[in-house]
Amino acid sequence: MSKSRKNQNRKSKSPAPSRTARTRREFFTWARNGAIGAAAVAGGGYFAVGSFRAYAAEHDLTRVGQGKPVVVQVHDPQCPTCTALQKQARKALKGFGECDLVYLVADVTTQEGRAFAVSHGVGNVTLLLFDGQGGLRQTVEGMRQSNELDAIFKTHHGAFAAS
Repeated sequence: MSKSRKNQNRKSKSPAPSRTARTRREFFTWARNGAIGAAAVAGGGYFAVGSFRAYAAEHDLTRVGQGKPVVVQVHDPQCPTCTALQKQARKALKGFGECDLVYLVADVTTQEGRAFAVSHGVGNVTLLLFDGQGGLRQTVEGMRQSNELDAIFKTHHGAFAAS
């Protein structure tokens, strides 16, 4: 027998993959990929819902005067100085719990935020510090660093705790 004939015989003797085996493999691949995709979508949805709730709670200005001292930042999301102040304020607030000091945002691009800022006679890049009954105790205007804000917040929280 010639060499090429032997190779042909070997090739023809190897079993061809059955259509059933390929279908089963394709099904399990599809099922695995579907499960991964569903987990990714569910995780993204869970994160989006949590982010929305945090956003909504942070922008709920009705929380002023509900028994806890509050820091409200009058904020324009398009303003780089406002964004920098927000970053510094959040950094300074890391030492406080939600039960100690509440941080809220009055977004001047919304009707509620703009009305809040107008009612207190302030513009953006401003922090308003309220006591637990909703009384305005201090107005901090302009850009501040986190260490300066930390001292201001501690004084504000200490005054509330003492009363």
